[in-house]
Amino acid sequence: MIVQKNFLVKLRGFGLNSYEAKLWTALLSRGVSTAGELSDIASVPRSRSYDVLESLEKKGFIMVKLGKPIKYVAVEPEDVLVRLKKKVLQDAEEQTKLIKELETTDTLSELNAIYEKGKKGTSELETMSGTVKGKKNFYDYLSLQISNSQKSVTILTTADGFRKKTEHLLPAFTKARKRGAGIRIAVHNLDKSYKLPKEMEGIAELRESHIPGRFVIVDGKTAALIMNNNGSKEDEAIWSNTPFLATALEKTFDDAWARMKPVK
Repeated sequence: MIVQKNFLVKLRGFGLNSYEAKLWTALLSRGVSTAGELSDIASVPRSRSYDVLESLEKKGFIMVKLGKPIKYVAVEPEDVLVRLKKKVLQDAEEQTKLIKELETTDTLSELNAIYEKGKKGTSELETMSGTVKGKKNFYDYLSLQISNSQKSVTILTTADGFRKKTEHLLPAFTKARKRGAGIRIAVHNLDKSYKLPKEMEGIAELRESHIPGRFVIVDGKTAALIMNNNGSKEDEAIWSNTPFLATALEKTFDDAWARMKPVK
């Protein structure tokens, strides 16, 4: 049985690895089958099939039918989703409980003590800059920086980049604006019919730019330079806690901002 790669990738959302996805899909196509049959259908090595099927059983995707030879029965996908949802909620509750316990014990103080000790052995130059890779890490970093801003948030981005930032960073923008920070966003590659999203009205000032590049500056102290092309699947940025660099970028931005047209 040939299963499209993109379909197998989607099954990772079920918490399955490649072999698990292949064997579960194969079993769904048969209803009931032996490990050997499934191995041949799914092109999974027989030496791995039993371990993988045992894992699927523990996860609730299949059931074992007693007898000789041992056969496996597929669980209906809708039932699997119900079980998965329940497990995700339980895991989230347990993680939340663990985090709350850490906040109220000496563990956090001990971790902070270790961190402060490590800082003493590190030069200021070594902690001035670094890289952020991955979409989640990238937006988590920006969200933290923007949420904690005191005076200003300055952004140069593309139309698509602005759309993504609105989607992922709206709570951070809102928090910064309530604190009194001014938010300026310059966007290039804008369509002529483009309009400011309603959720950003009163939060940010948007102007059309013809300057290529993507960066975020917070309070004139921290700068994040987005390095990847806008069409890239993986977000990557170089961040710097150097006020000299951030101020220089912001000054250049200020000069260009004065000549930009507002987007209504």
